[in-house]
Formats: sequence, structure tokens, C-alpha cells
Amino acid sequence: MRSDLREDSMHTFIAHASITHVSPRPPQWAWLWLLCICGSVSAQSAAPVPSLSKPDTVWVLVSACLVIFMTLPGLALFYGGLVRSKNVLSILMQTLAVFAVVAILWALYGYSLAFTEGNAFIGGLDRVLAHGLDANALAATFSKGVYIPELAFFVFQGAFACIACALVVGAFAERVKFSGVLLFTVLWFTFAYLPMAHMVWFFPGPDAFTSNAMAATATAKAGYLWARGALDFAGGTVVHINAAVAGLVGAFMVGKRIGYGREALKPHNLTQTMVGASILWVGWFGFNAGSALEANGTAALAFVNTFLATAAAVVAWTALEWLHKGKPSLLGAASGAVAGLVAITPAAGLVGLMGALAMGTITGALCLWGVGGLKRWLRADDSLDVFGVHGVGGIAGALLTGVFAAPRLGGAGLWDYVSERASPDYNLLAQLWIQLQGVLVTVALSGTVSLLAFVIVKYTVGLRVDADAEREGLDIATHGENAYAN
Repeated sequence: MRSDLREDSMHTFIAHASITHVSPRPPQWAWLWLLCICGSVSAQSAAPVPSLSKPDTVWVLVSACLVIFMTLPGLALFYGGLVRSKNVLSILMQTLAVFAVVAILWALYGYSLAFTEGNAFIGGLDRVLAHGLDANALAATFSKGVYIPELAFFVFQGAFACIACALVVGAFAERVKFSGVLLFTVLWFTFAYLPMAHMVWFFPGPDAFTSNAMAATATAKAGYLWARGALDFAGGTVVHINAAVAGLVGAFMVGKRIGYGREALKPHNLTQTMVGASILWVGWFGFNAGSALEANGTAALAFVNTFLATAAAVVAWTALEWLHKGKPSLLGAASGAVAGLVAITPAAGLVGLMGALAMGTITGALCLWGVGGLKRWLRADDSLDVFGVHGVGGIAGALLTGVFAAPRLGGAGLWDYVSERASPDYNLLAQLWIQLQGVLVTVALSGTVSLLAFVIVKYTVGLRVDADAEREGLDIATHGENAYAN
């Protein structure tokens, strides 16, 4: 969930007292007058007054740094180790370039279309060309009257958009044109990522929920899936399912690598992959815990759940692989870590610790099947198993959030912004159905946009490098560089 209730400046209320007469024994009416004044001041101070929270500002900025660290260098190293040595620079370059392009697009129009009021499916134009984004603009958190600089929220969410787009390229690595990657990124970011971010995370902020009647008005202004009650704490649908579906469509559209299914296309450096996975795990604490937008108990819960679910997924993946293949692999353990991180993302601040352990264990097992049995059934050359990990893990995490967010299973339930406490009503089956709707909307939107975007790319700049360039390797053919000295 995200909030976007903004104020142009902070407002303070100051009570001025003017003493015109001092009496050693004021008359009785004076005491009554004084009590009324004190009561008035107390009532004013009890009302939520927008105030900039410095600790929360620091936490969100640090979290934004951690999310950027996830992509550069985390995701880049993770992907770089998984490709063959002749393509490692190409995947690093794609990750870096996609990150930079999306960061610029985020400032030009992306943030505005995702996080300002528009309709149920897309935002408005209030912040196009960064209009109004200055040091005085405030963004709401999830507590009434508590604000952070809108610039902090802007960069935090911008880092999310950058890593989501960078995730996609792993599915068709080692044979795609660099120009094709860039054009696809612009199209997919604009027509898939931004609508999903708005539908899932935009609402007018907690201060708009002053009564049940006002709550209905505020909800009507929110994104489509937020208004329906879909739970996605930090991006299971917006980031992971969204990117994974795009990657899968891309794997089909670009086609299989030369030699796929006949030659061993092995990772060239699992040490890099392990370092990248470790950086992702560390950065993910900002990704999930930072999504609380405040340095509070919810952030701590999201932090610990990220810690536990990931560990559980590593153990589950490793144990099952050990039993099935006779040997536990580093690649499997690193992939299990990412699977656990993906699974807990939509649930991080919403489930209890035992729920996080269960989600990590279940998803670790499911993603092991996703990169094996499901991949063989799909017959797609998803080079770096983007769908097997982020797609399967994201779908499992989104659905399991509806289960383990239930208060009777240790979850936080649904938050009532009017009463500022958890709602006593939680229907597990109804919430599971809402979560499924969120998954289906994501798959349908991302699948459709991705297919159209890849068709546009194919018939304009082209999708795939020629066979000679693919055999030579994209490092030399596309970028004229070698990753390692001969």
C-alpha cells in the first residue's frame, strides 16, 4: 500500500495569549473562561496536524539506498554470474541502462501517473516533469498527521520501478538486441508498470479517512485493486508477477538460444551469483521494511519476516534438491533465497513470524518445481528463470498473503483507517478471492502489454541479434568489450 496525500507546506497552530489584567484572586467567571481556553487548545492539539517526521524520513531514504543497492550491484552480479562468460558484460550493461532510463522516465511522467489522483487505473498529470516536487512538498505515511518529504517517497518508489524493469531482462538474456531491450523497457514501464502501481498502491492517504462517509469517498479515489481490498505490502503483484509475466512473454517472442536443449548452457561464475544473491537479501530489507514508510513496529515486523522467510526458502529448496538429485547446489540455495524474498514481499508487514516461515518453506518448494517441471512443460528458454522464481514465487506469495494475514493465524488482518485499529472482520476465503483477482489482473495486463510491446520492438528496431553475433557473444558483438582478459 502507498499513500500520496500531499501538502505544499507544513502548518503549525500557535495559541496566542494576551494578559491585560492581573488579579491576585480572579473572579469565578475568569476560571471558567480559562478552562474553556485550555479545553479549546487541547482539542486543537488532539487533532492530527501535518508534521514532518525526521526519523521516518531517514528510514525511507536509507531504504531507497538499499533498493538501489539491490539492483546496482546486486541484481547485476546475480544475473552476471548466471550467463556465459561471453555475455556477462551485456547483462550488466542492460541492467545499468534500464535502471538509468527508468529513473529518468520516473521523473518525467512515471511518478505522476502512478501516485497522483486520476482514475481507478492510472494517475493524473499533477507531477509531470517533476512539477511541484521540491523540498517543501510532503507525502503522507500510514499514520494520520505524520509526513515525510515527497522527494523521499519519490526516490523510494522510483527505485522500485527501476528494479522491476531490470528483472525482466534475465528471461531473454544472451540473444536480445540492446536497442530492443531499451525500447521494450519504455513501453512496458509506461503501459504495464505504472497502471499496476497505481491500481495496487494509490489511495488518498490516512488523513482522508475521518469518518465512514469520508472513507467511502476516499476509497472511490483509490486505485482499482486497493479499493477492492487487495493486500500487497511491498510489490508481489506490481514488481514480481508483473516483471515475470513480461519476461516469460519475452522468452517466447525472442526464441530459444542457439544450442538450448542440446548443449550445456551453464553459469560462468557462481561466485558472482552468490555475492549478488547476498546483496539482494540485504537490500531487500529496505525493499520490504521500507515499505512501512515509517520507522515503527510494522517496519520491524517486515524486516524480521524478510529475514525468516528467506532462510526458510533456502533450507526448503536445498533439502528437496538434495533429496531429489543427491547433491545440494549453491545455485539452488541462492535461487531459494531469491524465491523466499519474492514470496514474503506482499506479506512482509501483514503476517506473523510463523506465517513468514511457512510462506518461505512453501514457496521454496514451489519455485524449485517452477525452474524444473514447469519450465519443461512451458518449453520456454527463460534464461535466468525469471518466471520460475519471480512468477511462481510472486503468485504463491500473493495468495498466501491472504491466508496468513488472517488474525487467527498470527496476521495483522485488515486496517481500519477511520478507527485507526485492525478491523475485527476477516474472511479468509473472501480475502483469498480478492488476492486471486489481483494476480489475474496483473497477469492479464502485463501479458497483453508485453506481447504488444515485443511486436512493436520486433518490427521496428528488432528483437534478436543475428546468429553470428550470438555465437561470438554479446560482449564483443554489441559492446566491443571483454569481461575477462585473455
